[in-house]
Amino acid sequence: MGKEKKVYIFDSILRDGSQAQGVSFSVADKIKIVKKLDELGIDYIEAGNPSSNPKDREFFEEIRSLKLKHSKLCAFGSTRRAGAKAEEDEGIKKLVDSGVNVFSIFGKAWDFHVTDIIKTSIEENLNMIRDSIKYLVSLNKEVVFDAEHFFDGFKSNKEYAIEVLNTARLAGAKWIVLCDTNGGTMPNEVSDIVKYLVRDLNFDNLGVHFHDDSGMAVANSVVAVHYGVNHVQGTFTGVGERCGNANLSNIIANLSLKMGYNTIKNDKLEYLTVAFRYICEACNMTPNERVAYVGNCAFSHKGGMHIDAVRKNPKSFEHIDPSRVGNSRRILVSEVSGRSTILPALKRINPKIDKDSPETKAVVKRIKDLEYLGYQFEGAEGSFELLMRKELNVFRPSFELVEYKVIAERPYLSDLSATAIVKIMVNGKLETTAADGKGPVNALDKALRKALGVFYKELANVYLTDYKVRVISGTKATSAKIRVLIESTDGVSTWTTVGVSYDIIEASWLALVDSVEYKLIQCNKEENNNEKTDDYDTKNTCEPCRA
Repeated sequence: MGKEKKVYIFDSILRDGSQAQGVSFSVADKIKIVKKLDELGIDYIEAGNPSSNPKDREFFEEIRSLKLKHSKLCAFGSTRRAGAKAEEDEGIKKLVDSGVNVFSIFGKAWDFHVTDIIKTSIEENLNMIRDSIKYLVSLNKEVVFDAEHFFDGFKSNKEYAIEVLNTARLAGAKWIVLCDTNGGTMPNEVSDIVKYLVRDLNFDNLGVHFHDDSGMAVANSVVAVHYGVNHVQGTFTGVGERCGNANLSNIIANLSLKMGYNTIKNDKLEYLTVAFRYICEACNMTPNERVAYVGNCAFSHKGGMHIDAVRKNPKSFEHIDPSRVGNSRRILVSEVSGRSTILPALKRINPKIDKDSPETKAVVKRIKDLEYLGYQFEGAEGSFELLMRKELNVFRPSFELVEYKVIAERPYLSDLSATAIVKIMVNGKLETTAADGKGPVNALDKALRKALGVFYKELANVYLTDYKVRVISGTKATSAKIRVLIESTDGVSTWTTVGVSYDIIEASWLALVDSVEYKLIQCNKEENNNEKTDDYDTKNTCEPCRA
């Protein structure tokens, strides 16, 4: 297929995505997502059901003043109720009152659902579909008809399922969407059914809507397009009811980069990854890092031989250039990494080091020793840099711990349940600080940063953005070893550090200390950028007492 073949992308994250476990959008969240999808060039955004809840009705009121550059906003609803007139049906009225010009309405395409679920006749179901679409079209509205449970209906009663499609087509629906509502259809079934509809029955303007209950939603969508469908529904991150919907970030990349279809503009493909992370944040969900194309793991390499091959030629283990979707290659450091893996990082500290240098071998050995003890550096670039500097003897701690004490109490009068006292020494000067926190780790974090802030103004804007705890040796119950991974940011850059101990507070302390030391190293690098020198990086941190 050439680029002239357009496939229209229909995103339902604000409607179908909101039905996912753990997802709840505010009106402000929904507006943010609409703006991001519009920037990306998504053709249709299904924004909610104005008849289902007050929040969706409020959203449609708020969105009236927003001028979209590309996307068409769509309201979702059902066909009229059995025995009612379309123009008098409350659900239809709320659709019309929503203020948008595109409506996605669903009707039953499986005779079992007609007779056993909504309890009406198969003739009345056809009338409900016909009347609803005709009425909305008479108001000059664009109608997307979702043939709910179509694939199950086709396998149960092919003639009736096709009659449902024909009824919607003759009533004036612009798009006829084949829905795999239960998510159980296989790609071979999709290919056979879509080919039959397109080639034998001359259906055009067909769409598909797949759920991922069999793990086939993306594959089914791609297969359907290959056989003639030119409208694909899903959600941008794959979130949705039960196991989720077809992941549009993957579908867009596959159709555009692998199959030559026009989905969104080419210059927008490089924003897929940032849009994925932005929308995950708006959903208050941790991004699935193993998602194809846009996940952090999509172009990550850990095995030594793989890394060596990728350095020689990326196509050896990468199916596309990561930058085409706005992602990047990640070389992971672990006990299975070879010397060639860590050499580029070592050379940034000391350019004179080579693969066979004693220092290189020492770093590899240290990594393996620490990972045996429970450390993991593939996601902790901050701690890894500190490890290298320590092995190269170019690390000078920015402070010395004298002692810390943590007190947790219950019951407590406020939401601050713990107190930490930290004593540190910087250049012979003692600083003692206390802080209250929501638990012992939070109190310790606040106390440490408060104490160091006396000496290092660069830490004023540093704060934690993520905190993960992993029990390494679970068979030892409460005496098990703990690994703590924390993510920190200064508002511009983000870094991750790790600590391991049998004591969760000590493991957290180790990760917190690495976070601070890494930040001070980075600000020292920025200062050195303006200095001309042939020597390698021997300065460790920002000088103290600047606050």
